[in-house]
Amino acid sequence: MSGTIFSIIPPIIAILMVILTRRVLLSLGVGIVSAALLLKEFSIADSGMVILNAVKGIFISEGELNTWNVYIILFLLILGIVTALISISGGSRAFGEWAQKRVKTRAGAQFTAAILGILIFIDDYFNALAVGQVSRPITDRQKVSRAKLAYIIDSTSAPVCVVSPISSWGAYIIAMIATILTTHGVTEFTPLGAFMTMIPMNYYVFAALILVFAVAYFNINIGSMKVHEDRAIQTGQVVDPSKEALGEIKEDLPTSDKGTIGNLVWPILSLIIGTVASMLYTGYSAIEDKSAVDIFAIFENTDVSASLLYGGLFGLAITIILFFSRGISGRYLPLAIIEGVKSMLPAIYILLFAWVIVDLIGQLSTGEYLAGIVEKSNLNLSYLPVVMFILAAFMAFATGTSWGTFGIMLPIAGEITAATDINMLLAAMAAVLAGSVLGDHCSPISDTTILSSTGAGSHHIDHVLTQLPYALIGGGFATIGYLVLGFTGSSLVGLLTIAILLVGFIFIFAKRAKAV
Repeated sequence: MSGTIFSIIPPIIAILMVILTRRVLLSLGVGIVSAALLLKEFSIADSGMVILNAVKGIFISEGELNTWNVYIILFLLILGIVTALISISGGSRAFGEWAQKRVKTRAGAQFTAAILGILIFIDDYFNALAVGQVSRPITDRQKVSRAKLAYIIDSTSAPVCVVSPISSWGAYIIAMIATILTTHGVTEFTPLGAFMTMIPMNYYVFAALILVFAVAYFNINIGSMKVHEDRAIQTGQVVDPSKEALGEIKEDLPTSDKGTIGNLVWPILSLIIGTVASMLYTGYSAIEDKSAVDIFAIFENTDVSASLLYGGLFGLAITIILFFSRGISGRYLPLAIIEGVKSMLPAIYILLFAWVIVDLIGQLSTGEYLAGIVEKSNLNLSYLPVVMFILAAFMAFATGTSWGTFGIMLPIAGEITAATDINMLLAAMAAVLAGSVLGDHCSPISDTTILSSTGAGSHHIDHVLTQLPYALIGGGFATIGYLVLGFTGSSLVGLLTIAILLVGFIFIFAKRAKAV
């Protein structure tokens, strides 16, 4: 049943169950079982072995340690410990008090998180977790719900990374573009030049970023976001007390009154410096021909997961040094380690289940089946950008991976345009990038969605359901933009169309928010 219409059943089951039951692990578990049964034609014994092999693959791949997954898990555990140490040392309290004197409005707190999300563009994983750590004390003080913070984090991390050439995303995309241009004999653009030309065509990115700032400034709360925001404002409860938030310290830890804002700022800065330095080092070390070294080559070859781990260890070392420099008793260190690890376990459980279902969906060739639909269709070229956008969005939504969608859909965009009109290549590839980010934003099984929930300390499904309306609105506007681009051939006209739609939306909903 691989590569057939049946291959889309497991992700649909998992996603629908998540939305209907709000029980993430149960829903992912059902999706995993259904995928395994389809792969092995309903043989229970063989299906069980497929699942066991997928679980084993998380930790061991081709006889070696799967460092990508293992290092991500270790980084999450380290981050939990760092968070607990910062809390015990009084860093979170001191930073919250400092920020309260300077960030005096709810809009200001949200703007701070959004700007940090844009500035920390090196990698989306690191962005989600680092921005959450810095922003939580500020948004909590201003009674901004964690669901709103998770939305801000998620809607600034991937959109900025996908248009930044100096990022793990940018390097990966530029490398793929280079292969596609060479394959089809396109010489009028360099890979970097093609990437930069595609940025204004990435309509969903602009729609998502503008919506974040508009939502913050005009207090536009749609759907269940209003429930979370009203509760935060009226009661001060930034999370639903009946649900388990990810990345949140559960126990009331002792808090030192000796801590300063440095106890939060320096650990976070050391995480950033350590991670970026590690990315530069691992990228440089992986380049065989040192004469061809440049910043893009370094980021193309960097080992993101290893860099996160090295940066995390450096940040942990600095945090421990600061912890003891405040004269805090060493007997609190084991407590910080235990509670920090415990705080990250729910996120890790969800991530493990998500990795398994993504592996099984890959074996079912769900992405290839969806991509084949476009390849076999006799499509009017004017509709190509919008079709590529929608298909990439659905593929990323169903598979939970934007990078995997890039890997499948970008070459297909090249094949289709080479066989029809190569002048549509950049528009088609830009639509793939935009659609992949949209689908990633909407998918509850996306690792970046999970980590955004973790960074914000939000309940995962609360984040998914509150972000969904804003993502779909931005996606709807981008869809219209790609229709305009396809029929006019002008990226500027398409961008202008989206700008007009956004202004109209903001005007209408800002008036409603003010009336309430």
